[in-house]
Amino acid sequence: MATSETNETERTVRVLIGKPGLDGHDRGAKVVARACRDAGFEVIYSGLRQSPEAIVQTAIQEDVDVLGLSILSGAHDTLVPKILRLLEEEGMTEVLMLVGGTIPDDDKQALLNEGVDKVFGPDTDINEIVEYIDREVST
Repeated sequence: MATSETNETERTVRVLIGKPGLDGHDRGAKVVARACRDAGFEVIYSGLRQSPEAIVQTAIQEDVDVLGLSILSGAHDTLVPKILRLLEEEGMTEVLMLVGGTIPDDDKQALLNEGVDKVFGPDTDINEIVEYIDREVST
């Protein structure tokens, strides 16, 4: 668990947990980060109130496999597309993109259409997130 094949050598899956925008609540992000770390992933936490540019630069510098965004502010409809566009401009289209938080059901499909791989709501079992990352990055 928690390794991915890269050039025929195994390395630890690298996960960046980002908190874009002005949202100041990070308990859920920290819970996900801890669960990922406990599962054997290498976890980088961006901290609160990060710009899309700062999150993408961290993703590049840390060579992450997974970018998980925690958004509770309602700004997902502008922040997520911007981050996806910046990742694409940097050639980071293979990064598994996850979004979690209070995302209205009506907006989930729009995020998936934009390029998000999976949207997790606030009541998601933490093991489901870890298992999803492990399954998707290992394949």
